[in-house]
Amino acid sequence: MTENIETSVVTTAATGKIEKRTYVVGERVEKLCTKCEVERGHVVASVTKRGQVSRVTCPICQTRSSFKSGVKTTGGRASQAGAPYDPARQYRTGQTLMHPAFGLGEVTALIEPQKIDVLFADRMRRMIHGRSS
Repeated sequence: MTENIETSVVTTAATGKIEKRTYVVGERVEKLCTKCEVERGHVVASVTKRGQVSRVTCPICQTRSSFKSGVKTTGGRASQAGAPYDPARQYRTGQTLMHPAFGLGEVTALIEPQKIDVLFADRMRRMIHGRSS
């Protein structure tokens, strides 16, 4: 079992106070999508005044749902290993890949014959695929 990252806390050495992590719209958080029935990275759609996630959007089915702090999710996604990213390889929506600089990502959309959108831990990135050498 893993816990959503929005509940992570930081203890400052100087004061010893515990602070909750804050988020901005466009960041990524893990959530079980109720429509897709798969745990995946969702894009933060809205935050509270204190920077806590209130609503998220699934990058695959575009479902917008509320986000509850501290909800436990299944640990299935952490065990998925993505194949190394290769610009010559053809990708499809839902595939995971491992980029040498950006880490683990999930293909969320096919944009053009040679472009895909990939959701990484930090943000969405447009990548090249299916390019012959």
